[in-house]
Amino acid sequence: MKDLISMAIETSCDETSVAVLKNGRDVLVNLISSQIDVHKRFGGVVPEVASRMHLESINNIIEEALEEGDIGFEDLDFISCTKGPGLIGALLVGVSASKALSYSLGIPLVGVNHMQGHICANYISHKELEPPFISLVVSGGHTYLIEVLSYADYNIIGRTKDDAAGESFDKIGRAMGLSYPGGPQIDRLAKQGNPKAVDFPRVMMDSKDYDFSFSGLKTAVLNYINHQKQKEEDLNVEDICASFQASVMDVLVEKSFRLAHEKGYKIIAVSGGVAANSELKKRMEERGQEENIKIYFPEPILCTDNAAMIGCAGYYDFINGKTEDLDMRVDPNLEL
Repeated sequence: MKDLISMAIETSCDETSVAVLKNGRDVLVNLISSQIDVHKRFGGVVPEVASRMHLESINNIIEEALEEGDIGFEDLDFISCTKGPGLIGALLVGVSASKALSYSLGIPLVGVNHMQGHICANYISHKELEPPFISLVVSGGHTYLIEVLSYADYNIIGRTKDDAAGESFDKIGRAMGLSYPGGPQIDRLAKQGNPKAVDFPRVMMDSKDYDFSFSGLKTAVLNYINHQKQKEEDLNVEDICASFQASVMDVLVEKSFRLAHEKGYKIIAVSGGVAANSELKKRMEERGQEENIKIYFPEPILCTDNAAMIGCAGYYDFINGKTEDLDMRVDPNLEL
């Protein structure tokens, strides 16, 4: 069987990324140009700035990916790109570049759901992983519990009702004066704090469903910070970070394992930006050992937004006959 070589393009938020893959799981090159240093001065991603920076970077990164992968355009069998969800202007840059390549090279175009890409990141890091399994996706804008039935069939069982886990990390980080993005800063500071110092709520942890809500927790933390300031008391940032993080992790871990037991699965694969959190990895792996459930995490570079995961998802869509016409539209609110 002929090897399938593909290029993947990811521009959903603030990383411009291009990857080249062989047969979906063998990454030949995965380049990521991050905009974090630019957005830090604003305390978060500015959509118009992100779109302009994607536009400035995309052609150079495509050329660099071909050079590093030691291949030419003529070696590509199809193009994958993120079509949603994400920032509409940012998505348009990647999709437009992908359409141009598809048209000029006469090869198929595959539009990929960004969240499907996060699920597939573990296929790259763990070649032995195969469906079915439970997937916990925790990114900046989404929190999902998903039953992965096959490479192309997903059953969404739980999702966030408001702020996603990663979003709450950034908002709490900003309230405490931490630099963007807040997640890595909170993870670092929490190691020096007491997770039991402040009793923040575990919202929806005991609900009968598998949905999440982090807006109430965010409000509780903000109220605590404001109350301390009103009393003119110093903030113990380390304790606040540790207590807040513990509240988030308690909910994520409890619901993930509860679902795995209910459905009878022995595998939980975690992905998304928050999957890079050291406390989440530690808690999931410890619980997995106790309950004989195998836990998978992608390597850190594949937790962030990257084109390799989009290429992996695009490969499985492609071999299942899912391709797009050149009139494909971006969808900033695309559902899985």
